[in-house]
Amino acid sequence: MPSAWCGDPCFIGSGRRLARGLLVGKLHVGSLRGSLAHLTKTMKQKINVISACVALISGALSVHAQTTATAPAVAPVPAAAAPSSSWVITPAVASQYMFRGARLGGPAFEPSVEFDSGNLAIGVWANTPISDKVPGQSDPEVDPYGSYTITVNDALNVAPGFTWYNYPRATTSNGFYKGTFEPNLAVNYTVGSVKLTPKLYYDVVLKGPTYELTAAFAVPLKDAGTELDFTATGGTFKLTDAAADTTPSVKNWGNYWLVGVSAPFTVTKDSKIILGFAYTEGSGNYTKQGSAPKVLNTAAVGRGVVTVSYAITY
Repeated sequence: MPSAWCGDPCFIGSGRRLARGLLVGKLHVGSLRGSLAHLTKTMKQKINVISACVALISGALSVHAQTTATAPAVAPVPAAAAPSSSWVITPAVASQYMFRGARLGGPAFEPSVEFDSGNLAIGVWANTPISDKVPGQSDPEVDPYGSYTITVNDALNVAPGFTWYNYPRATTSNGFYKGTFEPNLAVNYTVGSVKLTPKLYYDVVLKGPTYELTAAFAVPLKDAGTELDFTATGGTFKLTDAAADTTPSVKNWGNYWLVGVSAPFTVTKDSKIILGFAYTEGSGNYTKQGSAPKVLNTAAVGRGVVTVSYAITY
């Protein structure tokens, strides 16, 4: 209703009086002039009110527009970078197959394939005897493995991992297992230029731990475009179920050590040849079944091992 909007009930009342006066013919000129003056005054008041409201609304819209125009844009959150990944294929030849101080075979072909993505490494290593195969040993041996490195700081990281040893052609009647599984945990600590790695293994099939400590450091050979990578390892193990399908179970324990050096030579930006030599030896290696006396493990010997490998990264 107009009267309610403007707050002036006289506007409608004046109109009614004007109409009634014209109809009855008794409206005087003075009354008409007074009514017109009052109407004009009232309309001016209403126009002023409307103008004030319009100005107020326009001002509010202008402030909103300025605020919107000058508000800083929110920068988009960048997506996390995907970890770098690569494949490393490494065919290799070794003059002896030595494992923790025990000789498991003569010259062998030892290829590996590894996938690396950030801190994750997953691969497969294999061994196929070229000659001088140990009777009953598998041909080939195929070992999937993996690890994940957890960085603590610049000098320290922890790497849980596993190795799944597979001997598909092993003769179980000779006490060889067709497969064993060995989780492990390594702690890598760098002091100056020396990297120290205590490592714990536990074979869930052979039922026993292996404790190992490795020290490694590199000596740059800038003139030759390479370096000498030195390694020294010492370890001990104690297995309570070392042979398959035997009653009572066979225990096996012993010690081993290794010292070695290798040198990489760049062929292309994505490949290199690695030449290595190591001497390793087992000691105090015995087997024992039940109440029978312990027996010296004749496979625990000392041997020098030459390796030649070619690593290609994709």
